[in-house]
Amino acid sequence: MTREEKSQIIDELSAKFAENTHFYITDATGFTVEQVNNFRRLCFKGGVEYRVYKNTLIRKALEKREGIDYAPLFKTLHGFSGVMFSKEVGNAPARIIQEFRKKLDGKPVLKAASIDSDLFIGDENVKLLSELKSKNELIGEVISLLQSPAKNVISALLSGKNTIAGLVKALEERETK
Repeated sequence: MTREEKSQIIDELSAKFAENTHFYITDATGFTVEQVNNFRRLCFKGGVEYRVYKNTLIRKALEKREGIDYAPLFKTLHGFSGVMFSKEVGNAPARIIQEFRKKLDGKPVLKAASIDSDLFIGDENVKLLSELKSKNELIGEVISLLQSPAKNVISALLSGKNTIAGLVKALEERETK
């Protein structure tokens, strides 16, 4: 590969890191071509892009990003590295990794992840990352929590309408006697 080609790949990769707020770096050492293709298909179905890059190109692309210190990720860049990009859902790559591991014991291994610039180093974080709620899930929960008190008041008023009407009628009859 020429310097120009490497420079172009670094620029493209840096742009991908900039536009995708969530990315995972995985180690798929020992994957066969068929396994890599199956993993890519699973990623595509989950709305995640998976590409394999040289470690030095990943490092240089991350170094080009301003304002974020990716230095802790650099020590994980060795071996066979693939990058999973997810634009909106931060837990999708972790869920895909877990699903694929059911078919292929322990592979791929998570080297590192960046979720909205928060760094997670090591494979022990896969379970934690898969349980993270997406932005839309959190918004949905907040909306349902906000609606809950209003729904309770309305249902209480609706369920007691016969009781309230009966109580008012009984009080009226009492006063007239």
